[in-house]
Amino acid sequence: MGKSTMSPDEAAEAARSWLSDHWHGTDDAAWHDALLSAGWAAPTWPADTYGRGLSREAARAAADEFRAAGAPGGFLDLASFHEHPWLHLLGNPLLAFGSAEIKEYFLPRLLNGEVSVGCLLYSEPGAGSDLAGVQTRAELDGDTYVVNGQKIWTTGGHQAKYGLLLARTDWDVPKHAGLSFFVIDMQQPGIEVRPIRQITGDTEFNEVFLTDARVPAAWMIGAPGQGWKALQIALAAERTGMGSMSSSMSGTAIKTGLRDAADDLVEAARRAGRLDDPQTRQEIVRIMSWRLTNAWTGRRAAAEIKRGPSSLASLGKLAMSRILHAGADFTYRMQGEESLVYDYDNPLACPVDRDLMFAFINSIGGGSDQIQRNIISERVLGLPKGYEPDKGVPFRDVRKGAATRSVSQA
Repeated sequence: MGKSTMSPDEAAEAARSWLSDHWHGTDDAAWHDALLSAGWAAPTWPADTYGRGLSREAARAAADEFRAAGAPGGFLDLASFHEHPWLHLLGNPLLAFGSAEIKEYFLPRLLNGEVSVGCLLYSEPGAGSDLAGVQTRAELDGDTYVVNGQKIWTTGGHQAKYGLLLARTDWDVPKHAGLSFFVIDMQQPGIEVRPIRQITGDTEFNEVFLTDARVPAAWMIGAPGQGWKALQIALAAERTGMGSMSSSMSGTAIKTGLRDAADDLVEAARRAGRLDDPQTRQEIVRIMSWRLTNAWTGRRAAAEIKRGPSSLASLGKLAMSRILHAGADFTYRMQGEESLVYDYDNPLACPVDRDLMFAFINSIGGGSDQIQRNIISERVLGLPKGYEPDKGVPFRDVRKGAATRSVSQA
């Protein structure tokens, strides 16, 4: 069973009927178990995969009934990427490519909150923009893969319980065809996580060294060699989230978010005494018009991703990179000379300086701006691809940089 043909009105009626039988005003474990069993925790998911197969419009109508009844905890699939990132990063690839066994293990745990903190083990010192060139290897040993290699720029790796791992399982085929995608336990002896200090002074990025780390073969998402396709689902979710904070929001929520962003710009101009300056006001309107346009692009991309792989997320991510830089630059200039000193104790300058520095995360993380332009030109606009010297060449024969270091070599 997959999609339902239930209309929004029918979904609302089904929600009212179910609530009258099951909601008794107590938000406890039994209530959340009931939500999961009935498919209300993620009603847009397929009916045979902990959902009800509803369209997003029907699910929103049902969600209104839950809100009216004061019943919490459902409709996690309608939450934005920023509210439940791991639900999108892991849930979407599992729904698209996961075996029945791995879905049965992870999807309920995603919905009940047991699996909520993870990390992305993609980039390597020699494979960032060319992500298909990863050299971390996963070799089958019975019913387990043994993993050796190094990952870098791993956000939250020091806190993660699980990681999404891109590794090479076949070196005798072209680079994209030899990749596989796994869920790996990050809290095992074969994994060492080292923090990387950022320009802001924070250490949320990490290097990760994998030395004979092990992952069950059943925790592969998709078949061996299908990793690149599964990865695209996760990347699309990440880029949609980075490109727009409104991909899953209602129209009212979008307006509220835009109003908050506008208030920040207006307040910066007011503090600088430049709110009445026509050029300043025009700059605020320009930035906010970009935000509004990108909000609707984000919703369109999110809708396409539900139907399958989509490259529209790259449009939103690239646009948000420009928006964040423009907004940070504006507030920095409004702040004036006080912005020259980065000081945690300065309640005005500190957030302005952090915004200026953090804007670069969106320009690099999840695929750099240059990579997004390539994706847009080739997959959205249909322009010819660039020259690929390693196309069709077994990865073993492709010229590479220095080999990925092991922990003992680090």
